Amino acid sequence: MTSITASKSVHADKTIWYFILCWTVLNALQAYTLELHADEAYYWLFARKLDWGYFYHPPMVALFIKFGDALIPNELGLRLLTVLSSSLAIFLLWLIVKKYAVSARWFILLVSGILVFHVYGFTSTPDAPLFFFAVLFYYCYQKYLEKDSWLTALAIGIITACLLYSKYHGVLLIGFTVLANWKLFTRKTFYLALVTGVVLYTPHILWQQAHNFPAINYQLFERSPEGGYDFSFIYVFVGGQLALGGALIGWYLFYKGLTTKVTDIFTRTLFVNVVGTFGFFLFNTLKVNVQPHYTLIAFVPLVALVLIGLSRQASYPKWLQPLAIANIAIILFIRFALMSGLPVVKKVEALKSYFGFHEWANLVHQKAGNAFVAMDEGFQNPSKYSYYTRSLKGFAYDSKYYGRTMFDIWPMEDSLQHQRVYYLLQSKVSGLTTDSVKCAAGTWYGGWVNDARTYQKIIIDSKADKHKVHPGQKLQFDLAITNPYPIAVNFTNVGQTHPVTLESCLFKGDDLVDVQQAGDTFNQIALPGGQKARYTFKLTAPAKKGNYLLFFSVRTEPFAGSKNSRLIKFTVE
Repeated sequence: MTSITASKSVHADKTIWYFILCWTVLNALQAYTLELHADEAYYWLFARKLDWGYFYHPPMVALFIKFGDALIPNELGLRLLTVLSSSLAIFLLWLIVKKYAVSARWFILLVSGILVFHVYGFTSTPDAPLFFFAVLFYYCYQKYLEKDSWLTALAIGIITACLLYSKYHGVLLIGFTVLANWKLFTRKTFYLALVTGVVLYTPHILWQQAHNFPAINYQLFERSPEGGYDFSFIYVFVGGQLALGGALIGWYLFYKGLTTKVTDIFTRTLFVNVVGTFGFFLFNTLKVNVQPHYTLIAFVPLVALVLIGLSRQASYPKWLQPLAIANIAIILFIRFALMSGLPVVKKVEALKSYFGFHEWANLVHQKAGNAFVAMDEGFQNPSKYSYYTRSLKGFAYDSKYYGRTMFDIWPMEDSLQHQRVYYLLQSKVSGLTTDSVKCAAGTWYGGWVNDARTYQKIIIDSKADKHKVHPGQKLQFDLAITNPYPIAVNFTNVGQTHPVTLESCLFKGDDLVDVQQAGDTFNQIALPGGQKARYTFKLTAPAKKGNYLLFFSVRTEPFAGSKNSRLIKFTVE
């Protein structure tokens, strides 16, 4: 009997190895043939500027990209560690569920049918290392429950730090795991894991502190609301979870996973993580729009529970296998359509970013040469320009219409001061744009800015984060203006090609409804590097009652003006 069981186990392992080989080849082909997603190019810049942290992301994705890009300087190289770690994660997941006598057939049918696993099998974003370290955490934690070991505890501490260095969402996995097993606190080895994780994560905390906690400031003070609550946030999120689980089998994963009986501490841990993580993000849809892929780490325990539940059954629904096969076929069709660049795929808004930008970057480079190329449409296209020209010449001017990014922290802006800059826009601007770039990715309009002058790193602090006023009320804001640059800043317009002004900007939803300028006394301010000055800004409240968002912007022509202060809730009543 033992020999028969061993023979079945060997056969199952062999089948899984063939599956993982196919999984790796498919992801490698996808990684090689598909242009970068906009976010991947941004993270490539992270890899070029390694640090202990970034604006609202920890640094693990930068290390993943750095490793592969150093070996192979193309899309496959950038995604290499993502492809390999995805395959290793799938194998570790098999080892986890194998202990519950899970069938290799059902493992392949269900795991390969989960869409979100496919996406992060080749896409190098923070979710890729998060997925790998989440599975590795469960693998080591399972062993730790089987045998209390100092070595395993040390490994868990290291993995815990790696989870948090991948994405802040890793704290959910850690928290819900502890919540599922309070007896961990009775193990001496648990404190080794705890101390190890904290010590290893300290450099990132210190980085956040040194940069004034940009991740916290972004979430609490700089992130603009999305125009109020919309009930669609809930059902769009729920629909997204069903789709990420597999268009045809997603619903079954949730049904089977949530009804699988908990029989030990490990399955309880899986169950608490499923309910806790999905529940946490579902609860957040009551306030904001939650991106569907935020729940990636919850699909690991979910599919494990489903497989464990199926392994306990003597028979399976006859319709499940053909449905699972059809589900895989849909995913494979989408993936091969992406690789071949079918015209219908290029028309999908969420997928347009994958096509035509290599050509676009080359065309822009022909016009700009070695000059900086400034854009005010976010960090994505400047990052793509830098990647496909293998330079650091793409610059994101973070205008008042966009949030802050790493371009506000990196010293790139310093390098383009008083230089001749090529300004690339998505619409024509009279007197500025003189030519255009037309390609498969779209149409852009460009023009030269001589003696460029920008101040997007200037920090303006108004102390208060909310104001209630009456229509037309006269106000005075006592502003602290700080110069974080290593050089002196002078706001004078005397002898300057492009004038600078300080403006108050009132937004209602996504619309800029009121702009007021500071007096000429602002242009008398000169600040040595690292110094601050006080300035009194006079503002008149709008005549129309309502809720607004106010911030202060330093604007130099021809740019739109940057977002130099936190958002202030401004209520006219």
